[in-house]
Amino acid sequence: MAGKILVTGGTGYIGSHTVVELIEQGFETVIVDDLSNSSVDVLDNIEKITGVRPAFEQFNISDTIKTEACFQKYADISAIVHFAAFKAVGESVQKPLEYYHNNLVSLLNLLNCQLKYKVDNIVFSSSCTVYGQPDVLPVTESTPRKDAESPYGNTKRVSEDILSDTIKAHPQIKGIALRYFNPIGAHPSALIGELPLGVPQNLVPFITQSAAGVRGPLSVFGNDYNTPDGSAIRDYINVVDLAKAHVIAIERLLDNKHKNNFEIFNLGTGNGLSVLEIVNAFIKSTGVNFNYKIVDRRAGDVEKIWADTTFANNELGWKAETSIEDTLISAWEWEKRMRGLS
Repeated sequence: MAGKILVTGGTGYIGSHTVVELIEQGFETVIVDDLSNSSVDVLDNIEKITGVRPAFEQFNISDTIKTEACFQKYADISAIVHFAAFKAVGESVQKPLEYYHNNLVSLLNLLNCQLKYKVDNIVFSSSCTVYGQPDVLPVTESTPRKDAESPYGNTKRVSEDILSDTIKAHPQIKGIALRYFNPIGAHPSALIGELPLGVPQNLVPFITQSAAGVRGPLSVFGNDYNTPDGSAIRDYINVVDLAKAHVIAIERLLDNKHKNNFEIFNLGTGNGLSVLEIVNAFIKSTGVNFNYKIVDRRAGDVEKIWADTTFANNELGWKAETSIEDTLISAWEWEKRMRGLS
C-alpha cells in the first residue's frame, strides 16, 4: 500500500469520489464522517466500485475527544484530506455560529492531533468563495482574497489562514489548499454521486431532482446580473476530475515534490457557464425537460467567477477533462439509479 490516508467527510459528495480514486491508486483509507449530510450506504457503493471497503468511524471532527481517539487508533496515518464541513452558502447566512463552530473547530482539532501524533501532511478542501466577487476574471491563485460574501466563504478563508500560520510555526507540517470551483456530476458507475439530505442547496442536484419529479420547478436565483443572460456564472467542474487532483496533491506531499510548505491551487475548468446555460445544457444532453422559474437573488451569491487553471495544470500535471455534457449526463444517470427510473 502507498500509505494510509485519513479522509474527513469521506462519505460526502467530493469525499466519496476522492476515496475511490485514492483506493484505485493503492492507498489505504480511513473515513471519518458524522453522516449529517451523507449516508452510510456510500461505503457499500465505494466497495462495489473498488472491491475495497474503507475503514469508517462515525463522529464529528469538532469533537476533540473522539478526534484524538481516532488518531490513537490509527497510528500509521501518513496524510489527511480534510473535507468535513458545513457547505451551504445560503444556510450559512442564516446559521453563522453553527458554521464557524463546525468548520473552524474541526480544523483546529485536526491540526492539534497532527502535531501531537506527527502526521505531517494535509490537503485542505478550500473554495473559490475566498475570492468573493473578484475585480478581474479569471481568478489566479494570486488574485487578492476579498471579504467573503457568506459565513461559509469566510470559514474557508479563515481556515486557510489557520493552516498558513500553523505551517509557518511548525514547518514539519506541509499543506496544500485546493480551491474548488463548482463540482458537479457523478461517478461513471452511477454508484456514487451528489445526494444532499433534504432540499438541495446546489444547482445540479436540484435540476436532476426536478427532472425526476422529486421537486417542483428549479428556482433560478436572479436574472438581473451583469452577465450575457442575466443569471450568475460559475466554473462547473466534474467531480471525478476534481477527486483525481486530490490524489496528485497527496502524492506531491508524500513524495516531497512540493515547492513550498503551504501551496494553493485553483481547481476548475477555466470556463464560466451561467445557470441558464447549465439548464439548457442539461435539457439538450439528456433530452429531459423540466420546469424552472426566475426568483430574487440569493444572499451570499457572487455574480460571476471562473478559474485560471494554468498553475494547477502546469505544476500538478492535472487538467479537468470531462465535458459539461458528459458531466450532466452522469448526474442524471446517478439520479435515475437513486430513484429507480429506467
